[in-house]
Amino acid sequence: MTVTKTTASTSTAVALDTVVDAGDGALVTVPSGGRLQIVDLHGNQAVDTLFYDAHDIDNRYSAFDTIREQRAVFLTTGSRLMSTRLDELAVITDDTCGRHDTVGGACSQESNVIRYGESTRHQHACRQTFLRYGARAGIGQRQLTHNVNFFMNVPVTSSGGLTFEDGLSAPGKYVEITASRDLFVLISNCPQVNNPCNGWDPTPIQLLGRW
Repeated sequence: MTVTKTTASTSTAVALDTVVDAGDGALVTVPSGGRLQIVDLHGNQAVDTLFYDAHDIDNRYSAFDTIREQRAVFLTTGSRLMSTRLDELAVITDDTCGRHDTVGGACSQESNVIRYGESTRHQHACRQTFLRYGARAGIGQRQLTHNVNFFMNVPVTSSGGLTFEDGLSAPGKYVEITASRDLFVLISNCPQVNNPCNGWDPTPIQLLGRW
């Protein structure tokens, strides 16, 4: 449910206030200058997220360009989220968790089978959620790309490998993204139960939008 209201502390309208259940997703249109806050309600919940220019969905988030431009693997306050055309899509303007992943990717049924065995093929995955909600904006398989995993802990080893570890987040931790242009923000509240990225127990998140 989307609720519009105002608060005493700011003149900016609360345009979005909704809870996304574990394993579900959302497609949010955020206008330039708008702020979207993602709240980890119960702690250690990975939130797979993609960003698109709302006027050109082929101008989409690039993990490679974001990492190269800021010379850092992890994302936090001040990180500029860059597009494939080196346009700034958004900036992380507040972060109480402290570190977020953008190299671990999103789970899919295919990757689950490779990593965890054939018995996981039936399990719902983030890629399915992206395609379901992205279709509303014309986002299909060709537009899916490397994503941001908010609240997810994916250490990079000295040899360049990745490990999926217990999260660094806690109940009520949040990250705030400010749009640098009109955006589609495509979210999958990760359903993964085969590694500790969700504490083995996926939980709901809250989305708060102010614009």
